[in-house]
Amino acid sequence: MIRAGIVGGTGYTGVELLRLLALHREVEVVTITSRADAGRRVDDLFPNLRGHFDLVFAEPEVALLADCDVVFFATPHNVAMQLVPELLVAGTRVIDLSADYRIRDANLWSQWYGEPHASPELLSGAVYGLPEVNRDRIRDARLVACPGCYPTAIQLGWIPLLVKGLVDPASLIASAASGASGAGRQGKIDNLLSEVGGSFKAYGANGHRHLPEIEQGLADVSGSPVAVTFVPHLLPIVRGIHATLFARLQGPAGDLQALYEDFYSNEPFVDVLPRGTFPQTRTVKGANRCQLSVVVPQDRDTVVVMSTIDNLVKGASGQAVQNMNIMFGLSEQAGLEQVGLLP
Repeated sequence: MIRAGIVGGTGYTGVELLRLLALHREVEVVTITSRADAGRRVDDLFPNLRGHFDLVFAEPEVALLADCDVVFFATPHNVAMQLVPELLVAGTRVIDLSADYRIRDANLWSQWYGEPHASPELLSGAVYGLPEVNRDRIRDARLVACPGCYPTAIQLGWIPLLVKGLVDPASLIASAASGASGAGRQGKIDNLLSEVGGSFKAYGANGHRHLPEIEQGLADVSGSPVAVTFVPHLLPIVRGIHATLFARLQGPAGDLQALYEDFYSNEPFVDVLPRGTFPQTRTVKGANRCQLSVVVPQDRDTVVVMSTIDNLVKGASGQAVQNMNIMFGLSEQAGLEQVGLLP
């Protein structure tokens, strides 16, 4: 039985980890932390977990966490990088859902996050946890940087085209929209129902923190630098990401439907939809699944890929569990068999 700990258990990704791990037969959650709610029962804050966990929130102490086989950090940036070095020394494996170890360049990280990195010496050794790309490296990883939600949807959409060299890597455009849970559980006026409901807006158009992660990941698979124009939007829904991706073809593309179906044929959590069918956020809600479709409108030179995920599952906690399964030699689908919720 794998002994797991969760740092930051009161946010959306933390409670989503608990939901997924509650029925995972190979994992026991032995500790979950929250400075603000230390001493409070988990099922008091999250009644949906009644009968599944007999835990109280604890202070995030290294000595307590080091007793775990794996620790998930479901925290804002700047938390994991303070504690991870000591946990690695203690022999505990770490899966970080925050942005602390996603970007390998410490100066670039500081440029986007506005502060020095606390453990830059670990950046080069952190494995980027996109299983469809780094599965072999994830198996032996001590520290996994779980991808962000937008980067997951966007990279999975573009990777087959870039691997095959079919599109211009210098002119990629991503228009993507996320549900309000992507901003986290903290109170913000902009995320109130009366502010979000019945509306649709762009944000971060001049530069979003996920951009360097997206460009780094795509450059890794393409073998050359990429340039992405990325504009995120806020959807008036709780969960879900829909990314519409545009790329300029560099020559004859062939049958892109067949390319995508073949490329992801052995990936349990990537679903290439039938030709002429387009993904919706509602069909991946609650599931660790990315649904994709690809078209070339009017048979011109622009390819359009549509990608949907649940930002809290394949975009965060589900992908973290998928990484854990790989790290500990379990079935990759263990604890992740949930079917999307309809309606």
